Amino acid sequence: MDREQNIERFVNLLKRSRRGNLKIYIGMIAGVGKSYRMLQDAHELIRNGIDVQIGFIETHERPETAALIEGLTVIPRKKLFYKGKELEEMDLQSILTIHPEVVIVDELAHTNVEGSIHSKRWQDVLDILDAGISVITAVNIQHLEGISEIVSDIAGFEIKERVPDSLLADADEVVNIDLTADELLTRLKSGKIYKQDKIHHALANFFKPETILQLRELALKEVALRVEKKVISTIPVNSGIRHEKFLACISSHEKTPRKVIHKVARLATRFNASFVVLYVQTPKEHPDKIPLANQRYLSNHFKLATELGGEVIQIKTSHVSKGIIKACEENQITTVCIGKPELGFISLLYSLFIYRWFVNRLYKFNIDLIVLT
Repeated sequence: MDREQNIERFVNLLKRSRRGNLKIYIGMIAGVGKSYRMLQDAHELIRNGIDVQIGFIETHERPETAALIEGLTVIPRKKLFYKGKELEEMDLQSILTIHPEVVIVDELAHTNVEGSIHSKRWQDVLDILDAGISVITAVNIQHLEGISEIVSDIAGFEIKERVPDSLLADADEVVNIDLTADELLTRLKSGKIYKQDKIHHALANFFKPETILQLRELALKEVALRVEKKVISTIPVNSGIRHEKFLACISSHEKTPRKVIHKVARLATRFNASFVVLYVQTPKEHPDKIPLANQRYLSNHFKLATELGGEVIQIKTSHVSKGIIKACEENQITTVCIGKPELGFISLLYSLFIYRWFVNRLYKFNIDLIVLT
């Protein structure tokens, strides 16, 4: 589909929905041309009679990108003082008051200055969409919450600014801006991405060829998943195909539950399915007995599950296996996912009698069991 057809389809989406429509450009890394494409879209939408204004754009002093701002209406940024310095942020209130048909919002994963309405820019975008304003925005693949652990392994450090997968799941369009590693490195070395004094540092970090290739693969797979999900969603519920619903079973420990939630969220995306995160509270983890650290871990796990688009449920029982079966029956679960069992879980679930009972119950309800490594 060429650019004109893309714009025409986006124009039609604008006219069909009261809530704002969301278009997200994904890039494997900085400098692939996301901001440039958003500004191109703005000009083309204006030519189609759509009122487009710039809520926030970051040109990084790239001449080609900066040149495209000419002829566009830019909503002034809001000035805030933080730690004795004057800083600028996107002015959410002005955008809501002016109420253009479409607003361009760059750097979706950005953390707002303290004192802003929301802590994250993606939260600003939700307010804009709810006001009936459509948004064209952009984000690099490393900022996606659902693959944060994979990106950490690739980059060697944790990416702090992240965007929930649910935002992409709800987007009307997700478009990948793709370049080969050679093309990107040529742009970098010629000074088209960063100034000369930053190029060496970039080459030693995110712009290593092997890192670029892995991030590119992630970006391509992510957009492919979103396209596949759109296709699958057109299949009627009564078509005879089983519609999956995953159950992620977690504990109050720190690390394994995060991995389980991330992996189940990805599985749910792959199958165009919903997922539920279950915590079974046994008597030994009664609020009066559970350590404060574990309470914090649980709170963070629940928050992560919600951000990734899952539903959180808690069940109080002395028997973890019975709690899982109860959750399956009440939530029409098709697949149960657990982490590699630890000693406490083994003693409850994997003693011979309980294991046999548990598996038989899953079999009776045609529920699959996956042990995630």
